[in-house]
Amino acid sequence: MLKAARIIAAMAAVWMLIMFLEVVAIAAEQAPSCGGFGGGGGGGSGEASAGTEGGGMMGILFPLAIFVLIFYFFIIRPQKKRQRQQDDLITSISKGDQVVTIGGFFGTIQEIREDSFVIEIAKDVRVKILKSAVSNKRVPAQTHIQTDNK
Repeated sequence: MLKAARIIAAMAAVWMLIMFLEVVAIAAEQAPSCGGFGGGGGGGSGEASAGTEGGGMMGILFPLAIFVLIFYFFIIRPQKKRQRQQDDLITSISKGDQVVTIGGFFGTIQEIREDSFVIEIAKDVRVKILKSAVSNKRVPAQTHIQTDNK
C-alpha cells in the first residue's frame, strides 16, 4: 500500500511540474516585448497586460495547490498513520503473544528474530513468518463465569 501511495505521489509531482512548465511557457509567449512598432506607445499597454497575466497564473496555481492539499490529507497522512500503527503493533509483540497473520493463520509467538517471528500454529508445528505478515495481535478470550443468583 505504501508503494502505491509513493507511485501516486510521484505521478502527482510530475503532473505538477508539467503544469508549472506549461504556465511558464504560456506566460513567456504572452509577455510584451520591449521593442515593436510605433516607438514608445506599446509600454503602457504592456504593463496593463502584465497585470492581467499575473491573475491568470494565480488562477491556475490555486487549483493546483488545492489538489496538493487534498492529496496530502486524503492519501499521504492516513497512510502514514496506518504505517505508524503497524510499526507500534510489531514492536509491542513479545514471546507468548497470540497473533493473526495476513493469511489468516492464528499462532503463538515462540521466537522473535531480527526480521521475522517463529509462531506455533498447532502443536509442534512452527512456522517462520516475516514481521510485516502479522495482521494484528489477538487478545485471549476471557472466560465468563456464570453465577446463579436465585
